[in-house]
Amino acid sequence: MEMNTRTVSRFARWTFETQSTSSPKKSEPFKMGLWTWHLSVEKDQTMYVRLYPEPTRIAREQPPIARFIIRVEVVNVGYQNLGPHVSPVTEKLLRTSEDFIWSAEFAYHGRFIAEVEFLDLKVCPKNGEEATSIWPCSYGIRSQASESTLRCFSRMLKESIYADVTINTADGVVRAHKAILSASSPVFHSMFLHPLKEKESSTIDIEDMSVDSCMAFLSYLYGTINEEDFWKHRVTLLAAANKYDIAALKSSCEESLMQDINSDNVLDRLQGAWLYQLDNLKKACLTFLFDFRKIYEVEEEINNYFNQAERDLVSNMFHEVLRAWKVT
Repeated sequence: MEMNTRTVSRFARWTFETQSTSSPKKSEPFKMGLWTWHLSVEKDQTMYVRLYPEPTRIAREQPPIARFIIRVEVVNVGYQNLGPHVSPVTEKLLRTSEDFIWSAEFAYHGRFIAEVEFLDLKVCPKNGEEATSIWPCSYGIRSQASESTLRCFSRMLKESIYADVTINTADGVVRAHKAILSASSPVFHSMFLHPLKEKESSTIDIEDMSVDSCMAFLSYLYGTINEEDFWKHRVTLLAAANKYDIAALKSSCEESLMQDINSDNVLDRLQGAWLYQLDNLKKACLTFLFDFRKIYEVEEEINNYFNQAERDLVSNMFHEVLRAWKVT
């Protein structure tokens, strides 16, 4: 007996026939991923297609989240040029035959092919966990490879494995690797490319950073910095990013410093924004001071700030005052 349901890779194909008045039809069971599946159709004025897992123990305990496309095509000789009807890409938790119903809009009867392409299959998570695909993918391999590489870089930095450059900080010495520094910063690259003292002595003086902040800086370059260290040292990291021309770090620091502006730090943030040409941070600080009227909370500090601030910054703030008054 010829099987009317076939599977290959992530595809299942079902061949069936409908009449002008047709009772519901169900495909033979087919295996895909962890589950056994069925396609079914109901024919009235149009055709309704369902996809659902067979109600087995695994389907009840670990129901699937399926991402899929369904195509239905008539194979009658007289309708050979009609082409397939294709469902939208759908991602749904499927437990019963009622969870997915799609109208294929075929009003006539005859012989048809229904094909489902599974783009992804996930197990429904429990206890708020994130759903993960049951199929390996290139992203997963890349992620594993990246994690392995970062672990190696972390060991290289912490254990000074084949380290070939010494960094003198304000309160201690750190060992690093010329290749990592050069690949991360055009300034470091220039140091080791040209006959400068850094190249000759394999030593760099970074005396405006402590050992801790320098290690946070290096951890960023090696791709192993954690959120806590970044948050703790972000002001120093911003200065380093500007000094050594590391645009991505500079942008990350600016974005972070915009997240917790308050009356205690807004003037320092504004000065830093002006010094390092951080337009978004500057705008956020001025908005905080003038649009939200927080300038009255820093009245005692503002006179001293104006005496020390750059002339252009003072002028900019003056124009913001005029704009705020005009709005009110």
